[in-house]
Amino acid sequence: MTENIAAETQHDSPESAGTPATLDIVVLAGGISHERDVSLRSGRRVADALSGAGHRVTVLDPDATLLDAIASRNPDVVWPALHGASGEDGALLSLLEAAGVAFVGSRGDDAALAWSKPTAKTLVARAGIATPESITLAKETFRDLGAANVLSRVIDRLGTDLVVKPSVGGSAQGVSIVAEAAELPRAVVEAYTYSDVALIEKRIQGVELAVGVIDTGDGPQALPAVEIQASSGVYSFDARYNAGETTFFTPARITPDAAALVAETAVAVHELLGLRHVSRIDFILDAAGTPWFLEANVLPGLTETSLLPQAIEASGQELGVVYGALAAAARV
Repeated sequence: MTENIAAETQHDSPESAGTPATLDIVVLAGGISHERDVSLRSGRRVADALSGAGHRVTVLDPDATLLDAIASRNPDVVWPALHGASGEDGALLSLLEAAGVAFVGSRGDDAALAWSKPTAKTLVARAGIATPESITLAKETFRDLGAANVLSRVIDRLGTDLVVKPSVGGSAQGVSIVAEAAELPRAVVEAYTYSDVALIEKRIQGVELAVGVIDTGDGPQALPAVEIQASSGVYSFDARYNAGETTFFTPARITPDAAALVAETAVAVHELLGLRHVSRIDFILDAAGTPWFLEANVLPGLTETSLLPQAIEASGQELGVVYGALAAAARV
């Protein structure tokens, strides 16, 4: 049975909050991925912001009754606040498309391309945008050809200053920083906990940035870049979702020229991958001023510590107004 985890809230005067009309919105949160808890937090936060802006909002936790529940309710728009495979791999988004349901976020096929980090990196690199050199390693290759033999070839090619991550997924789950060869086998095994394919990248030293891109109908626009400074030096799962473990600077402490280039590149990646309505594009800005693309997030986190809400507020806009505008744009 679909779980209603947030009561409906209705305001009679949405115009006062800056939105043109009250919308009936279903927010999807939870699911069964490794990022379920993060998704629940995102869903509650976006539901609160939309309700505060005057919209009628129900939050549903996807299960076998979900599609029937949406069809029965017939909302104006669905907002998937799902993280991990339950939402970002494009499968559910494709089903919503097939059912003719208006929803915030990218179309299913485009989401699937961005969901695969190696695929997204390949498309971005072909367009001439810098992305760290990498090797994609399936679990079967690691096992069948022998871990020691395979990893020695990886080190010969990429060196030992590396980032190892699952080829899919978010919230830095399964991500490891490798500083010496002895750490690489453990890092690859950790990545395989979350995906059958590991992505091994050269580590780029520089400023870690996240750039939100939103499109409320006038074309994609980059929000102020968020600079990420984790106290541990690694923006891990704990650093992302435990208050006080990371310092954020919004806008980022970079030059105006660098900020303009990062914004331009983020929009270019958003368009190149065919993304829609909202995304977050992650970079490392090196000492030479080159933004290196790391990954694209088609359903960015919206929790109290997430980067997209910080960027929206830094741009001088209210979350509820922007979320309402995104929901309205999804109906067009």
